[in-house]
Amino acid sequence: MLKGRLGLDSARVPHTDRAGCLYLARGALSARDGTLAFRQGTATAADALSPGDYAIPLQAVSIILLGPGSTVSHDALRLLAHAGTALAAVGEDGVRMYTAPPQMPDRSGLARVQARLWADEELRLMTARRMYALRLGEVLPHRDLDVLRGIEGARMKETYALWAGRIGIDWRGRHYDRGAPMAADLPNQALNHAASAVEAAAAIAVTATATIPQLGFIHEDPGQSFVLDIADLFRDSITIPCAFRAARRAIEHPVENIERLTRQLTGRALSQEQVIPSMIERIKALIEGRD
Repeated sequence: MLKGRLGLDSARVPHTDRAGCLYLARGALSARDGTLAFRQGTATAADALSPGDYAIPLQAVSIILLGPGSTVSHDALRLLAHAGTALAAVGEDGVRMYTAPPQMPDRSGLARVQARLWADEELRLMTARRMYALRLGEVLPHRDLDVLRGIEGARMKETYALWAGRIGIDWRGRHYDRGAPMAADLPNQALNHAASAVEAAAAIAVTATATIPQLGFIHEDPGQSFVLDIADLFRDSITIPCAFRAARRAIEHPVENIERLTRQLTGRALSQEQVIPSMIERIKALIEGRD
């Protein structure tokens, strides 16, 4: 497969022996001498690389995240496919997930275990309870999902109020009209934008682990149910504080765009706190039954 002018004869490095993600933006990803190269153009403070030419350790990473202002050549895609390295087109700092070619990790172990957990009612409930324990800081004795959702909802009301008081914004409760999202107040608009950014990060993590986005344990109906499950694990630590900080800044500087502000603040938090790698590890731990 793919031998010939690129000289691709070597075996793949197993994904278990690779690092997680590599974020590249504002440059050109191409093939050079049988390996990947990235020419970084004008960089911003958020970029990992300074302007210049870089050799990319193709088989040392599981997924390359290609950010804004970047291009990728046909031969680079050929190399990625041969190495089994995923490529995702993402927003700044991973706050959007646009597309990912079907270049998955070379093992289906996590997906098969996930399907087994999801198909067994007792195991599905056990996994959901573990997710709630991660979010709430305690293992609840209840075995009814609706009861657990109710407890989590009450805790979230307290969390919203706590963060609002800590950051110094007026909070009147969570209100969201899908038909008129711009009708909400600034804190609620910011929460919508921050949630979208964190969900994009979770989609990247699910793609990188080749788990099944449709098979959620708490969320049940959406096609991205498992993505939403993973994103919710970071609602308290990332989504809410980033949203409320953006809302306060927008209130203090009315000319600033709330969506752009929220996306930038959330993207910075995703990058600085290594949220996507943390999500990948959390997925592995949940599926494999580790604490």
